Order: sequence, then C-alpha cells, then structure tokens
Amino acid sequence: MERYKIIKIINNNIICSVDEKGHELILRGKGIGFGCRRGEWIKKDKVEMVYRMEDAGATNKLQELLSTIPPLYLDVSTEIITLAESTLNRRLNENIYLTLTDHIHFAIYRKKENMEYKNALLWEIKHFYPAEYQLGLRALSIIKENLGETLSTDEAGFIALHIVNAELDTKMDNMVQITQIISSVLSIVKDYYEIELDENSLDYERFITHLKFFGQRLFHKGTSAKDDPALFHMLKEQYFTDFHCAEQIRDYIRDTFRREVSDSEMIFLTIHLHRVTAQRIDS
Repeated sequence: MERYKIIKIINNNIICSVDEKGHELILRGKGIGFGCRRGEWIKKDKVEMVYRMEDAGATNKLQELLSTIPPLYLDVSTEIITLAESTLNRRLNENIYLTLTDHIHFAIYRKKENMEYKNALLWEIKHFYPAEYQLGLRALSIIKENLGETLSTDEAGFIALHIVNAELDTKMDNMVQITQIISSVLSIVKDYYEIELDENSLDYERFITHLKFFGQRLFHKGTSAKDDPALFHMLKEQYFTDFHCAEQIRDYIRDTFRREVSDSEMIFLTIHLHRVTAQRIDS
C-alpha cells in the first residue's frame, strides 16, 4: 500500500508530505495529523484528498495559506472544483486549489469590511463562459451553505474566471486580457460585417472557443501550428473579405498587446470568420 512521509503538520486535518518517490504533496483527511510527528509514515487509507501542485513554489504558498485560514475554506473550494471537473468533464490545473481558496477567503473578508467591488467583466463572463458562470452561481450556494456568507453575482463571475483560468492553464492576469480580446474581436467583427452574430449558433460557440485558445496561445510561449504558405495565400484570395477582417484583428492585437499573430493563426481566424458570418450575411 502506498505511504506518505510527514514533513510538516499544518493542522489536525492537513499535512505536508512526500510520497515514496519523493514528490511533495499536501494531504487532507479527518484527524490525519493528530498525534503524529514529522518523519512518520501515513498509509493511503487515511488520506481523503491529495493535492499535487505543479511546482514547489505553489506547494509552499498553499501550505502558507492553509496555516492562516480555517481548513473549511479548502473543503469548500475542493467541493467547487470537484463539481466543475465533473460538469465540464475535464481536469483543472491543480493551482486552482490555491487561487480559488485564497479568493474565497479574501472575498468574504472584503464583504465583512464593506470592501466589495464590481466585476467589470461580468457581462463578458456571462456571455463568453456561460457554463463556467453557472458553476460560479452554484459555487455561491456552496459558500452560503458551508460558510454562511452570501456573496454577490460579481463574485460568481470572478469564480468563473478562476475556473476558465484553470481550464486553459494560464495566469489570471492573462485570463482577464483574453476576455478583453474576445470582447474586442467580436466588436471588430460586428462593425466590419455590419451584422449581429447569432449567439445561439454552433458556429458562434466554436468561434468563442477558438478565441479562448487563440488568446491563450498569445500569452504562452510554446510551439504553434506550422505555417502553410499555400493555404495562407489561397484563403487570402478566396476569402479576401474575411481575411481583411482577420488583418484588422491582427493589427488590434499588435497595437494593444504587442503580440504578433502568425500566418497559421490568420488561417484559422479567417476560416472561423467565414463560418460565423456566412449565414448572417446570406440571410
């Protein structure tokens, strides 16, 4: 049976440990740390939850946070994260255990101190991330039930952003910028084609999804799709109207965020623009 070696006891229910391969973990379990000492081994059957952070820095930050707030906050964020992963049918980046727990704790502190603030991106969050926003609303119910605090729908939006951030595995600051990119790109598209997009269509949903990952790629250093010069020039000629709109989007990205849009990204933008606008223009 797998065992874990205690390296630090945070409280009776949470300890920091290493597994048999030397990986540092945070373990949660009822009474798991009671009467134990550093260096002792704990069997897996005593562990209710294992938190594997992506690096030592994140692990240390979570340890520090858990040493200063009641364990119930971590229980609440764990319930929200489990619900999100089940609903979205995908694994979220482990750092959300740190960021969401910290956010909920600080949100309740701000409310008690009459320091609540508005979510300037609430409209965009509702429209661009509807599934995550609904999870944010359900999170408010979980917080109310377990912590006895009623938070505003602005906080549902903030929680939704944390969930999207963990889905895309990007920084929270970048997630705000990505949301702004989606909003600005849609404005460019509507002004350029002089149409209203059908927000209930599958093509619109695909376009929003593409823009999420397009924004993620802009702020992530990594390999992008290989450029295809032949396809690039073919689309530029065949879909010249859509390509010109993509050029306007490229210029906006360059001027606002000092990021370059590759030819491969221009190809995908042009294709999505053609799909999302064709039916509205033809009708």
